[in-house]
Amino acid sequence: MKVAEIRKLTTTELTTESTRLREEIAELKRRLYLGEIQNNRVIRSKRKDLARLLTVLSEALIKEAN
Repeated sequence: MKVAEIRKLTTTELTTESTRLREEIAELKRRLYLGEIQNNRVIRSKRKDLARLLTVLSEALIKEAN
């Protein structure tokens, strides 16, 4: 996801999306260890998406607190 797309989401949407991404990363790691997938770059890109999402979420929560 691009940062511009992420910034359009609300805080509740951001939290549900972060939960979904965490579950997806865990599933991809499980499949990697079982040998079902060979490409670990997918996991890396999902982790970067999660980091972007959490950054925007923390910015949004700081704005709401002020």
